[in-house]
Amino acid sequence: MSTFAVELPTEQAEQLRREAERQGLRAEDPLRQVAESYLSRADSFEAAAAYVLRKNAELYRRLAKH
Repeated sequence: MSTFAVELPTEQAEQLRREAERQGLRAEDPLRQVAESYLSRADSFEAAAAYVLRKNAELYRRLAKH
């Protein structure tokens, strides 16, 4: 596992720590969830874009000829 150091404004860091504690989590747990969500969306976008390009490849070829 890798470690990242993230600088946050003091107020934001305290708010994160308090909210995580309220939910019974460590402060890094919500940050890990955000990272997972961000990467999942990126993967989903790439998959959707590849699907659209494959699905419409013939149309793109025809349009390129004109």
